[in-house]
Amino acid sequence: MSQFLIQTSWWVPGYGLIGALLTLPWSAGLVHRTGPRPAAYFNLLMTALALIHSGALLQAVWNQPPQRLLIPWLKILDLDLSFTLEISVISVGAAIIITALSFLAQFFALGYLEKDWALGRFYALMGFFEAAMSGIVLSDSLFLSYALLEMLTLSTYLLVGFWYAQPLVVTAARDAFLTKRVGDLLLLMGVLVVFTLAGSLNFSDLETWAQTANLAPLTATLLGLALIAGPTGKCAQFPLNLWLDEAMEGPNPASILRNSVVVACGAFVLIKLQPILAISPIALTALMILGTMTAIGASLVAIAQIDIKRALSHTTSAYLGLVFLAVGMQQTDLALLFLFTHAIGKALLFMSIGSVILTTNTQDLTEMGGLAGRMPATTSSFVVGTFASIGLLPLGSFWSMLEWGDSFWSSPWLVGVLLLVNGLTAFNLTRMFGLAFWGEPQIKTRRTPEVPWTMAVPMVSLVIIALLVPVMLLQWHLLPALENINFLLVLLLISSGIVGCGLGGFIYLNSGWAKPVNLVGKPIRDTLAYDFWIEKAYRLSVVLGVVQGSRLTAWLDRYVVDGMVNLVGVVSLFTGESLKYTISGQSRNYLLTVFVGVILTFMALVWSFHFPYSIAQSLFGH
Repeated sequence: MSQFLIQTSWWVPGYGLIGALLTLPWSAGLVHRTGPRPAAYFNLLMTALALIHSGALLQAVWNQPPQRLLIPWLKILDLDLSFTLEISVISVGAAIIITALSFLAQFFALGYLEKDWALGRFYALMGFFEAAMSGIVLSDSLFLSYALLEMLTLSTYLLVGFWYAQPLVVTAARDAFLTKRVGDLLLLMGVLVVFTLAGSLNFSDLETWAQTANLAPLTATLLGLALIAGPTGKCAQFPLNLWLDEAMEGPNPASILRNSVVVACGAFVLIKLQPILAISPIALTALMILGTMTAIGASLVAIAQIDIKRALSHTTSAYLGLVFLAVGMQQTDLALLFLFTHAIGKALLFMSIGSVILTTNTQDLTEMGGLAGRMPATTSSFVVGTFASIGLLPLGSFWSMLEWGDSFWSSPWLVGVLLLVNGLTAFNLTRMFGLAFWGEPQIKTRRTPEVPWTMAVPMVSLVIIALLVPVMLLQWHLLPALENINFLLVLLLISSGIVGCGLGGFIYLNSGWAKPVNLVGKPIRDTLAYDFWIEKAYRLSVVLGVVQGSRLTAWLDRYVVDGMVNLVGVVSLFTGESLKYTISGQSRNYLLTVFVGVILTFMALVWSFHFPYSIAQSLFGH
């Protein structure tokens, strides 16, 4: 039975694709009589099967060494392209997290998009989404991982642009797609170079090759930077971080996955590429610089947002920055633990704010307030999600942050980055709670009901999972022994969370403070609200360069290329009109003209070859 489960492990991503195909009659508008609900049920069924299969597979490989499944794809002469899957506790466990969160998000969407005419199309895209993510975590092939990352980019574009009738949504989808394409193009270059150098694209083979690889420093650095570029875009790290902010224009159930496991897939590929990145110290340093800048910068930017989804999305970039730091310090196990605890907490937070958005019909925090008394389940979910996302005992993120800080205890500046990000995130989440749930109800929140059971059930289920994460970590022996705990770090970590929550509570839970609160001057507030003016910097640099280059190319095409073609046409017309007056009608004159032309052409060719040779002989002799 175990061998059968391993041999059929490729079915796990296949379920999502089957679900997407089964929903096509409804998503394409071919079936109207039944409404779009059957599409949702088909996709939920396929996701449930993927979850069950993944659970059985995890039980089969528990306490077993990683196994690899080779799937031949294309073999022509010396070219052999095969897909290799890695079946291990980590990869299958990641697949379980993806399918479980996907099932909860799709169940949540039954209520969130209940009245949306394009419900079938949404579920088709979610199936596509799930298939790509499940394939990435099971893949042991860089080639397959790159192809699946492209699927993820396409599905992100389609889900962000789901409500395409709105111009802002179209712009957001386009920007998200193009921003990711920058990183994907550089990653593709890196993939081709790796294949040329190593002769294989399997991660296991690449790890062995990297241990003995002897590359020139410049080659290793450029290769490392190219491989980093792809995950940088997927994980919304500086300078390719703006797309996640704009992607919040899509439906909230898709945002649940995008901010929990989609960005984690990019980090998962980065973790597998770590042995190659370790060849170049400069690449690892660049990884740490990007992670530090994003972790601190995104935490500050999140505080200045008044859009409830954007305020959370920036914290996602900040936490992924800490993952980049861990990979840059070659602590891949720590990075995986951080991804797990972050995914649970962030999914729960996005579910709770999705409930708020649905019932209030607004994403503006300044238009909310007083929801705690009217939406108890949603309020409890947000509070648990907050505690699960920051360094406060006893929920999951505390233990991952404790392990993170303990691993880098010898580097005070890294511990300082962790404490700063934790404090800023705690302050931001408390600020969001104060603006949305605390205080007096406003116009849009006075008659706000609790969400229907189709949204409450997955939300409460995820609350239970978040509360059980410490128990899971204990069962998996991932919690430190009592005698190995750094109690000074525990004190610092809890203090940073308490200071952040306390300061946020003092300002935003205090009825004596007028809302919204202006903590800093307008220049600083605008700088943070507009992402340190990164978008404006893009327009003045990259966009301006592309626009001016395009204009120059258009001018050259119109006046130089077209001008030369038009000149040839005018000359041909003029000479033709001139020659018609020299026609005699006698064949011997035509033959004489052709003969003279051939002789002149032959003489020109002889001269062109003989003359340079004569000059060379006169200058250099024999």
